[in-house]
Amino acid sequence: MANPRTQALSLYRDLLRHGNKFSSYNFRAYAIRRSKDAFRSHQNEADPNVIAQLLKKGEGELQVVKRQAAISNLYTTGDHLVVENSIKPRQLEGFQG
Repeated sequence: MANPRTQALSLYRDLLRHGNKFSSYNFRAYAIRRSKDAFRSHQNEADPNVIAQLLKKGEGELQVVKRQAAISNLYTTGDHLVVENSIKPRQLEGFQG
């Protein structure tokens, strides 16, 4: 069995990586925020049994995120929100709108 800290970091990275695959900005932001909040709330957990349960629950959540992200990408509309605009603020200098 691997080190629980290493497992938790790997799970955290996987949740963030797969959370970024949602086509919808709102779902993407929610998945990332929820993952970060869950890990922050348990960062000081020391009981090995609780840590093992949390890792098991996290693996289940990762599978859900993977499935939902895949489904999300099947039904993309191509429309993006204003906050998703890829134009950098520096590129807007000199814009005469």
